[in-house]
Amino acid sequence: MSASPRRRWRTILTAAAAAAVVATGLTACGSGSGGSADAVRLGYFPNLTHASAIIGVQEGLFQKELGAAKLTTQSFNAGPAEIEALFSGAIDIGYIGPSPTVNAYVKSKGQALKVISGSASGGVELVVKPSITKAADLRGKKIATPQLGNTQDVALRYWLKQQGFTTTKDGGAGDVHITPQDNAVTVDAFGTGAIDGAWVPEPTASTLVKAGGKVLVDERDLWPGRKFVITNIIVRTDFLQKHPDLVKAVLAGQVAANQLIASNPAKAQADVVTALGKLTGKKPNAALIAEAWKTIDFTNDPLASTLVTGANHAVDVGLLEKPNLKGLYDLTILNQVLTAAHQTTIPEPST
Repeated sequence: MSASPRRRWRTILTAAAAAAVVATGLTACGSGSGGSADAVRLGYFPNLTHASAIIGVQEGLFQKELGAAKLTTQSFNAGPAEIEALFSGAIDIGYIGPSPTVNAYVKSKGQALKVISGSASGGVELVVKPSITKAADLRGKKIATPQLGNTQDVALRYWLKQQGFTTTKDGGAGDVHITPQDNAVTVDAFGTGAIDGAWVPEPTASTLVKAGGKVLVDERDLWPGRKFVITNIIVRTDFLQKHPDLVKAVLAGQVAANQLIASNPAKAQADVVTALGKLTGKKPNAALIAEAWKTIDFTNDPLASTLVTGANHAVDVGLLEKPNLKGLYDLTILNQVLTAAHQTTIPEPST
């Protein structure tokens, strides 16, 4: 591995850490980074793996719980960009994958955020050209991920390493060439043959299958019990401390959204189709959404042990130093909400 990619990666993480320090400093000075007592800024992705957030917004479940406090939202393509927004104080709470969660927590020395709930498990596949029938066929091929260092990027690199392949952070060398890019770009690139496949979340994975691809790896098959955290919910620590009532309202909306998903999946899927059309400018095929839906489990459990395993995978592929994750989770408010909803509470993880 050349020095240039390593420096680039360190620069990304250093910038994120610096942003966290700035945000912390602003909070100490009493500026707006602590958030407002009458507003919540929520971040999430236009992915099926973020359906709890999408439905919570679409059905007005968050706003109902927030009452007079105003909800504003912002969508992101992948975790690192959302973390930048969280560090800068542009959002207060975010639905996000485990890898950027860990990176942000480590780089802020455990100060910037807390994981306050789970949201979803599964919903990720490696989709490739039909001519690729086994792992060995990937040698020399170009495979896309949503962003360097995001959850799918780590998962792909770790899986490739297990298959005996080498990769580089800049993607230009190694046995398999990894190309981080927006999911929308990935769909077009696959159609033109610019890439040979992608390790991506739903509905991008099913969109690639519809475009002629085939599933080579269903990531669920790589985990015990076929369960792994794909989306959890994080909050800026200072926002949690200053506005626990607003955090509780958002989590009540989250629990209500997952209840709707469980009780009326047809309605939930229709909501997602409508919302994704607004978010991406292109309404997805309802049948495609229904098929992709089968790969995802929606759960308020953050599945903390799988986050720790994923962090170890990032260490193994050279994207992270061994992390100290003590104090990452705070499920106190979630368990209050679950108790009020007559649902089973979740033991506090011992990370």
